[in-house]
Amino acid sequence: MLPRKGSHAVFSIHLHFVFITKYRKQVITAPILERMHEIFANICIKTNCILIEFSGEQDHVHLLVDYHPDNNISDFTSSLKSASSRVIRKEFKEHIDKFYWKPLFWSSSYYVASSGGAPIDKLKQYIKDQDAPIE
Repeated sequence: MLPRKGSHAVFSIHLHFVFITKYRKQVITAPILERMHEIFANICIKTNCILIEFSGEQDHVHLLVDYHPDNNISDFTSSLKSASSRVIRKEFKEHIDKFYWKPLFWSSSYYVASSGGAPIDKLKQYIKDQDAPIE
């Protein structure tokens, strides 16, 4: 993937997120997954990020995001989870109420990892091999 340019930076940051439903309840259906895709894509656009890939199963979802460095990862994650939870609970209320009696959807925990590019060992060796000044 090609790097993107900001006003003062050239960057290529790809993050892999995994969100799980509260208590790992198997609440996600095909229509919910489809709607989540739209919600996450819209949030990414608003934060200058790009949703590259999205899918999931009945109890969790995976997102691959081309991330903009102006964002804070924790705040970005909170935006994704809170907006999607709010919209999904509202639009699929009858279905969600079968699983949760409180206004819940996502577990409070999540997984995020940087993804793509050269392996860490290659980067470490590249940095070590720099022509550092001797004097």
